[in-house]
Amino acid sequence: MVFSSACRSLLRHRQIATSYLSCCRRSICTSAPTEERIEAAGYHVSGGPSFMRGTVFWEPDRPLTIEEFHMPRPKAGELLIKTKACGVCHSDLHVLKGELLFSSPCVLGHEITGEVVEHGAHTDVGITKRFPIGSHVVGAFIMPCGNCFFCVKGQEDLCEAFFAYNRAKGTLYDGQTRLFLRNSGKPVYMYSMGGLAEYCVIPANAVATLPNSLPYTESAILGCAVFTAYGAMRHAAEMRAGDSIAVIGVGGIGASCLQIARAFGATEVIAVDVQDEKLHNAMTLGATHTINASRDDVVEKIKRPHNSLSLFIVAVRLQFAEIAHVASAAALLPSDFATSREGERAHIRFFGSLLTV
Repeated sequence: MVFSSACRSLLRHRQIATSYLSCCRRSICTSAPTEERIEAAGYHVSGGPSFMRGTVFWEPDRPLTIEEFHMPRPKAGELLIKTKACGVCHSDLHVLKGELLFSSPCVLGHEITGEVVEHGAHTDVGITKRFPIGSHVVGAFIMPCGNCFFCVKGQEDLCEAFFAYNRAKGTLYDGQTRLFLRNSGKPVYMYSMGGLAEYCVIPANAVATLPNSLPYTESAILGCAVFTAYGAMRHAAEMRAGDSIAVIGVGGIGASCLQIARAFGATEVIAVDVQDEKLHNAMTLGATHTINASRDDVVEKIKRPHNSLSLFIVAVRLQFAEIAHVASAAALLPSDFATSREGERAHIRFFGSLLTV
C-alpha cells in the first residue's frame, strides 16, 4: 500500500519528529453512573467500559464540546484504535471556520497514532497477523478502500470510496458512521477516522505499523503532513540524490519537505517564507539556504547558479496575505526555465501549487 511503503521508506531514512498536540485524554465527563465511571483507557478486546469520550464539532463559531459516545465497533477489515496522540491539521481549522463544508455534528482529527485493541468481525487473517492486538500504529488521513478503480492501480490517494463516503458524507464505506452519542444514540460523523476521541475506527488499509522506538506524539503527523510531503518529493517531483530544491512556505508540510529532501540526498535545500522564525527553524530541519520573501528578491536569488543541474520549486502552505510576497517565485518561472552555469544549462522546474490554507 502507498501509505505503508511511504512510512517504511521514511523511517529507514530518518526519524522526523515535530511536536503536535496530544489527544485529549483527561477525565472530563463525570455524568456517567458510578458503576460505569471507568477510565476508557482500560478498555481491551476482552472487555471494558461501553463508552468513550470525544470532541464534537457542531457548527462554525460554536465551541467544541466533549461528549460521551457508545464505544465504536469495527466491522470487517477495520481496526479499533486506542488513540494515543492526534495532531491538529489546518484542514481541521477550515472545517471549524466553515471554510470547508462537512457533515455535522462530527469528530475531527486525522493525524493519529495509537494501539490496536480490536479487529472487526470477519476481518481477513492477513490483517490480524499484520496488526495483532497491542500493535503500535499510525493512521493516514486518506483511508483507501483497497478495491476501487484507483486503489487497485496503486493510486490510493484518489480512492473513490474515501471521497464518495467519508469526505462527502462523513461515514465509512458501508455508508454508516461508527460514532453514536451515548445519551441519545444520535449519529456523529467522522472526518477521516475522527481522531479527536479516546478511540477511533480505521480501515486496515489506512494504517501502518509504528516502530516501538518512535514516540506516539511526535509521530502523529506521519499520516498527514509528512505523508503529503513524501508523496510530493518521491512521486510528483521524483527527487533524486544530487537535486536542488526550493520550498516556498515552510509550515507543517513545507518543513517536512525540507527534511525529506535532505534524506533523499538533495545538495541544496532553499527555504522561502516571510517569517524569520520559520526560516530559523528551517535551518535546523535541513535547509541549506533561506530567503525572506518580504525583504529579498526571491526570483533573483533562486535564479542564481546552483551546484546541480536540477532545481525543483515546491510551494506549500501559504496564507492569502503571504502569497503576494512569494507568488512571483513561481509565476515568473516558466515550466522549463533555464539559466547558464559555466556553459551548462541548469533546468529549473516549478512543481506544486500555491495552497491557500
